[in-house]
Amino acid sequence: MSAPAVSTQNGDWAEVVDKLVAEKVASRLAGKDATIWGPEAESEASIRLGWVDLHESSRPLLAEIEALQADLRSEGLDRIVLSGMGGSSLAPEVITRTAGVELVVLDSTDPSVVTRALGGDLQKTVIVVSSKSGGTVETDSHRRAFVKAFTDAGIDAASRVVVVTDPGSPFEKLAADEGYRKTFLADPNVGGRYSALTAFGLVPSGLAGADIAELLDQAAEAAPALQADSTDNPALWLGAVLAASAGRDKAIVAADGSDIVGFPDWAEQLIAESTGKNGTGVLPVAVEPDAPELRSDAADLTNALLADKATSAVPTALTSGSLGGQFLLWEVATAVAGYLLGINPFDQPDVESAKAAARGLLDATPEPEPAAFTDGAVEVRGSEGLLDGVDSLKGAVNALLSQLDDKGYLAVMAYLDSERDADLASIRAALAKQTGRPVTFGWGPRFLHSTGQYHKGGHPEGVFLQITATPPNDVEIPDRPFTFGGLIAAQAAGDANVLAERGRPVLRLHLTGPTSGVQQLKSLFDN
Repeated sequence: MSAPAVSTQNGDWAEVVDKLVAEKVASRLAGKDATIWGPEAESEASIRLGWVDLHESSRPLLAEIEALQADLRSEGLDRIVLSGMGGSSLAPEVITRTAGVELVVLDSTDPSVVTRALGGDLQKTVIVVSSKSGGTVETDSHRRAFVKAFTDAGIDAASRVVVVTDPGSPFEKLAADEGYRKTFLADPNVGGRYSALTAFGLVPSGLAGADIAELLDQAAEAAPALQADSTDNPALWLGAVLAASAGRDKAIVAADGSDIVGFPDWAEQLIAESTGKNGTGVLPVAVEPDAPELRSDAADLTNALLADKATSAVPTALTSGSLGGQFLLWEVATAVAGYLLGINPFDQPDVESAKAAARGLLDATPEPEPAAFTDGAVEVRGSEGLLDGVDSLKGAVNALLSQLDDKGYLAVMAYLDSERDADLASIRAALAKQTGRPVTFGWGPRFLHSTGQYHKGGHPEGVFLQITATPPNDVEIPDRPFTFGGLIAAQAAGDANVLAERGRPVLRLHLTGPTSGVQQLKSLFDN
């Protein structure tokens, strides 16, 4: 094992760290002191601090998970599908990819993604459905589709469904009523983005074959240093770099040379949803190791890297250590950043806005907004005034980028199939190079549970490129009046509408053919 460590470069945070030590922020956090973030946050914080000692409180889960895994394997059930959103999917994805074990992560409503998950060997499949309440539309829809698929295949569906939820939730009751295979109850005093070491992170990862006991051991090894009121506490330094670098509100997050796989995506969700509110926050930008942003000396950037060296002259935190320790390090640092920013790091007041807008569109089933024009395989739409005098795809993109100022960022929001359309992700670096500004890239609707909070609640500096597609084949959702294709379309439209209502420039590109449309966009952006 390796305890977490942080080294800093290109800045001086000693005075900030001294202040944190003097105010005993670390030990108060370890003691679950809900007053740290002020009176307005106290009520929420009082029911959201269970994560600080999960390396101890989650240990009783280990025997339950091990026993279920043994039973499943004895029955030949070794294909684990996880239906979860946000922290419920991102942490298990990092854990299993780092461990080199297979977990099918279903955190999309794209019909092609759902079809692929349903199309695996159902005779060997168990689905873990993770939802604090059970009311999450994505996971409820996945559950319904899998129950029908199992039943149609002559399989007892209830024996193939494992539930992770909060005690006393409607989902716990549904699972009991339906007779599902097993229900794991998570700590209700932990929010989703801090839940890596709860049942939400451990159950799917353990069933897939990851060594989750070692993960808790790693966090336990890290805990004393992270709870200490000491200038040697690495979380205080990471929190200071993230939130106390004057004028620098965008953190470039990358992993270079680390054996931890996919960590920037997890950290992105943690930081964005925790800090992006009240018109402030830290925008995390998850990038590849050779990203243009890592060579930028822009005045509003910091670097937060799983690496051993800085790549530019901007303020930088370099972190190292085992995965369990990294989870706890970044969680503590994010809570510290919330303290330094003067915000509540445990609520997400703007996530619900896009959900409500999507529900409204599903209920109303309105006619699609007519395209301003079509260019090849791309229908083009834009927020009010954005496309005035524009009649080409290239012109539309230029119109959006013209709204990007020297403190702004571009968010690419791709409501597509992340496997089929994986090539599209390359436009992130191309756009960052072209604009000289940080570019986030999120697969929809998963990012709605992540950077979606910052888009609406953080610094109002973003411009938004939304990419959607007509699915080649749709998938029904049993006992629901809408399909997966209708659901993802409503989620995209709802998100775009909320952003536009808040005065954010939004360019919407709809691909009438996903494959040809992706290639058209790549050729446009890569040139």
